[in-house]
Amino acid sequence: MPAVKDILRTMDYGPAPEANAEILAWLAARPRFGHFIDGEHADPAEGGHFEVRNPATGALLAEVAQGSAADIDAAVAAAKAALAPWQALSGHARARYLYALARLLQKRERFFAVLETMDNGKPIRESRDIDIPLVVRHFYHHAGWAELIESEFPQHRPVGVCGQIVPWNFPLLMLAWKVAPALAAGNTVVLKPAEFTPLSALAFAELCREAGLPQGVVNIVTGDGRTGALLVEHPDVDKIAFTGSTEVGRLIRKATAGTGKKLGLELGGKSPFIVFDDADLDAAVEGVVDSIWFNQGQVCCAGSRLLVQEAVADRLIGKLKARMETLRVGDPLDKSTDVGAIVDTVQLERIRSLVEAGRAEGAVCHQLGAPLPKEGLYFPPTLVTGVGPASTLAQEEIFGPVLVAMTFRTQAEAIELANNSRYGLAASVWSENINVALDAAARLKAGVVWINAANLFDAAAGFGGYRESGFGREGGREGLADYLVPAADVTEAKPVRLRSVDFSAAPAAALPEAVATAPRFDRTAKLYIGGKQARPDSGYSYTVTDHRGAAAGQVGLGNRKDIRNAVEAANKASAWAGVTAHNRAQVLYYLAENLEARANDFRDRIATLVDGDAKAAAAEVEAAVARIAHYAAWADKYDGLVHATRSRNVTLAMNEPFGTIAIACPDEAPLVAFVSLVAPAIAMGNRVVVVPSPVFPLVATDFYQLLDTSDVPGGVVNIVTGERSVLAKTLAEHDDVAAFWYFGVDDGASAVEAASAGNLKPVWAHARPVRWTSPAEGQGREFLRRATQVKNIWVPYGE
Repeated sequence: MPAVKDILRTMDYGPAPEANAEILAWLAARPRFGHFIDGEHADPAEGGHFEVRNPATGALLAEVAQGSAADIDAAVAAAKAALAPWQALSGHARARYLYALARLLQKRERFFAVLETMDNGKPIRESRDIDIPLVVRHFYHHAGWAELIESEFPQHRPVGVCGQIVPWNFPLLMLAWKVAPALAAGNTVVLKPAEFTPLSALAFAELCREAGLPQGVVNIVTGDGRTGALLVEHPDVDKIAFTGSTEVGRLIRKATAGTGKKLGLELGGKSPFIVFDDADLDAAVEGVVDSIWFNQGQVCCAGSRLLVQEAVADRLIGKLKARMETLRVGDPLDKSTDVGAIVDTVQLERIRSLVEAGRAEGAVCHQLGAPLPKEGLYFPPTLVTGVGPASTLAQEEIFGPVLVAMTFRTQAEAIELANNSRYGLAASVWSENINVALDAAARLKAGVVWINAANLFDAAAGFGGYRESGFGREGGREGLADYLVPAADVTEAKPVRLRSVDFSAAPAAALPEAVATAPRFDRTAKLYIGGKQARPDSGYSYTVTDHRGAAAGQVGLGNRKDIRNAVEAANKASAWAGVTAHNRAQVLYYLAENLEARANDFRDRIATLVDGDAKAAAAEVEAAVARIAHYAAWADKYDGLVHATRSRNVTLAMNEPFGTIAIACPDEAPLVAFVSLVAPAIAMGNRVVVVPSPVFPLVATDFYQLLDTSDVPGGVVNIVTGERSVLAKTLAEHDDVAAFWYFGVDDGASAVEAASAGNLKPVWAHARPVRWTSPAEGQGREFLRRATQVKNIWVPYGE
């Protein structure tokens, strides 16, 4: 009999298969699955069925309905009909349903774990010990939120009917991430599971019936990408929540542009795994295993880019190669298996083609030496060296068990390499020096950072990315907020009818106040870029008229190059994000003081331009002063959180600025609307490029004189006047603009949202006019929430 030490050295031990007779019996009783619509199983209206196979064996598991337009119509209609009664329930009543679902899932954990492994190909240890317990945790956690939502989110209401599309890598867990908060907030759901892995969602539908969930609250329509597109495009869907590839995320952004749908996207990643020279290398090796070879590397936040400090690179790579040889690839139902099957032939071919492309570029591949199973879809754990930061394997998301290793010398170089990606989903930092680790965490462009850990998740902590990894969060307080919207005022403000603007370069009519004996000096307002007045690149100006229709002055007609210069100036002013919140508050207070000192000038300007009402203009100036002071007060008080996660971590939810925010101002209330948008953005540490009202731009150009005298650093606020729709589209297309606030009253929101798909910047396109002088509508936490993105940093403690 072999000794235990020999077994541990060789990992040569016998199989430990998980029984799946219960699953086979369940599938045998349901050889064909329909949809789940209005609380009942429904045959497909016209789409027929498609096959679902076990990726580890190729065996047919079931035939599943292909969703059509008629199926989506029926599911959305059921969700819409169920919405009002579901919202009318108390939070406690909704919590009871979520609690019932959690209990039912908990009682059937083994059933769902085995089903998930057979459907997806992941090792049973992962589905049993990670996926399903987290599913249960999400329903318990959000049952609690349902109880508290009325007190914790006052003046908010549910979004409505939520269309949810989940991926194949965590089929049931992604369902829980989306369904649980949606129901807790009072929404109803139409969910489309992934084509490759629909079975656990259909089994969940049976639990919904068992829990007595009201009909229509949860609806499940299966199918391929065409079915998902029908759900995205349906006019009665109020929110789309999508987890999947960045490419599909772009298509969804374009499809929802101008529809008013709320959108949440959790997309791809190319996450860095940074190992400093003082790290515990053995622990880091195990972290790599948990990060890139977990779920066969089919994880959006997998640490697929290993960045190692040169001093320890050879040692770490040697340890990794040795550890790779101990990994067991094989039957996912074997409890001794470390790496299971790839989900489908399409994904396996993508992994192979990318690795071959890397080899063609000179990459060196180190792969597990043991033979792979003869049947099924498998790819060996792979370590790639000899690559540069711009190589295909270092930039493209492989979504497979492939780790790319590079070295760095200094901490600054590590951060630069880590941020050298269009993605920004997650990162892992390994160092025994807490100062090094936290400094790196703060500088990484990622929505989640794990310190001396990898792939930690919990329902209490938000998950989501920066940049092309999408926007919005799932989990935690921030994730629940994405399923709510501010409650609209009962008496909505009416759109202001404004005069048209002539942007032509024709000579202007005579301007008022001409001196009889000599022409007056020209005071054409310039653009404001980088803290300086700048002539427009176009060389043209346009005429602004007063409330009587007489010419009141001229302003520059900005163009694409002016926008480029303004964005460049804003990005150069990045030091503003590092200024303490206290100091940002003092700058804003100074700005309010200077505006108050010139209140009469702004009153006269507004009255002359808008309607001649000096009293109303004075009230607007007073409101603007108060609005700036309001956000000065918030600058050092919009705090983050320490999430109460189950594991032994201090999980910090940090509110971070986006960077450069583009703002298109409305035409009503030209001063107070301008400061209501600019002040919260810069209070949170952002820089802004503002397109002021094209009807009343002289109010904004007067304002930059205040910026010059209020210690606002150059580049923090940049003002480009001109045609709003043209300038807004250019800003939306700009890859260095991180977010966009569009408050124009025209139909330009659709163009802005479609153009933003390039770098997938979040767009806040306000759907209705705002009473800007009203504190209830023109200020508040919603503006601060839109000015920040949450970074969750997991800091372990204890032994």
